[in-house]
Amino acid sequence: MPSPAPPFPARSHDFAPYAPCPNWIAGAWTPAASGETLPVYNPRHAEVMGHVALSGAADVARAVAAAKAAFPAWRDTPLKERVQVLFRLKALMERDLDELAWLVSHENGKVLPEAKGDVLKGIECLEFGLSLENMAQGEQLDVSRGINCSTTHEPLGVCAGVVPFNFPVMVPLWMLPQALAAGNTFVLKPSEVVPYGALKLASLLQEAGLPDGVFNTVNGSQPAVEALVDHPDVKAMAFVGSTKVAKLLYARGAALGKRMLCLGGAKNHLLVVPDADPELTATTVVASAYGCAGQRCMAASLMIAVGEIQPIIDQIASITRKLKLGEDMGPVISSAAVDRIHRYIDGAEQLGAKVLVDGRRVAAPGGKGWWVGPTILDHVRPEMPAGCEEIFGPVLSIIRARSVDEAIAIENASPYGNAASIFTSSGAVARHCIERFQAGMCGVNVGVPVPREPFGFGGWNDSLFGQGDLTGYDGFRFWTRPRKLTSRWSLSKDATWMS
Repeated sequence: MPSPAPPFPARSHDFAPYAPCPNWIAGAWTPAASGETLPVYNPRHAEVMGHVALSGAADVARAVAAAKAAFPAWRDTPLKERVQVLFRLKALMERDLDELAWLVSHENGKVLPEAKGDVLKGIECLEFGLSLENMAQGEQLDVSRGINCSTTHEPLGVCAGVVPFNFPVMVPLWMLPQALAAGNTFVLKPSEVVPYGALKLASLLQEAGLPDGVFNTVNGSQPAVEALVDHPDVKAMAFVGSTKVAKLLYARGAALGKRMLCLGGAKNHLLVVPDADPELTATTVVASAYGCAGQRCMAASLMIAVGEIQPIIDQIASITRKLKLGEDMGPVISSAAVDRIHRYIDGAEQLGAKVLVDGRRVAAPGGKGWWVGPTILDHVRPEMPAGCEEIFGPVLSIIRARSVDEAIAIENASPYGNAASIFTSSGAVARHCIERFQAGMCGVNVGVPVPREPFGFGGWNDSLFGQGDLTGYDGFRFWTRPRKLTSRWSLSKDATWMS
């Protein structure tokens, strides 16, 4: 048995190097066939904390072969026994909660409470997978005299997932519990920017008793992703990332006859009307816009101010100015992200938007790292890039609207459809908006309307390509296919033509 992933030593934000991150294939740490690696940076310090394998098609083929070899025995393991591995994984993640949170904080840049939230939300997703032993029993019915019809949910075989940098533990656990409980084997391609969360999951799954080959990781960039989607033995793939890549991967996999579910980007709209509770609205909007430095697909990136709500905007600006970098908000993921976010702010200002709070020229905590301060852009117009494109950073754009219906029309015009919320004290206004939003996840006085398990996560329009949601019971259905059985064991004496 190979050695587990080494403990991550840091218990503060002080820089700490970590181990190399190889692939995990057939229960063994495996370097890329090419021997190549990429640096992994701590964005708070802009320093290399380790190196990750840079894999290609040969590595993907090896991982898929291991998963294919492990599939028959795992498929034949009773569901209640498969789920016991997930029970043990939950206990191990709770045991190592602090270590996992500090590791996420160092590789991703989140402040510690956000990093701990990443891990805890992953555990919550895991808990839903545990419930499948009591939920996935299928259906059966005597449909006629002596005739019974039943449905079972059968695993697909080798499945794959490609996940982003912003939630190194949670997003893999959107996929793994349902896929593994269903009897599939799995190949995960983590973000090469934050590979250590997956490294820890692989080690903990082995400690939990998962058989070798059932779960594998292949690290790398675009060539590894393309090799995964093209491999004939990969039967289904899920992806979370940008809309551009989601659309390309969905088309590529679907053309090969694969089951694909690809979650893309977002431009989430928060509508604020004059009767909204000022304190609730201001604190909630700020938390949504700047949590995780705005690097989440559910961030409030665009607020539509309906009518006269200047006091609420002033309160939002006041709270925003008090946020402390390094304590309330972490860095962004890379120097390229800093440059991209600055371009959006510069461009909006040049097009006439007013910069209420400017995060472009901020003092980096400790004098280094990749930082953008929380920013508010007012009087943004819907056609400006800051008003219609996903910035993926700590920038809140404010568009002014004269009526609720004008605001709804702005929301409906967006090609995305991930999330939308209405802030109001009126049930009638809330219902009017919710029934008209073009978004798969909606909220009333909620800044981040992420459904909690067992409710599924997934948007509409250009925020999702494929059918159904990725989490909850939809996720279980995605990683399985229904087998319908019609049976008769004897000829009934009172048979009819229907028998």
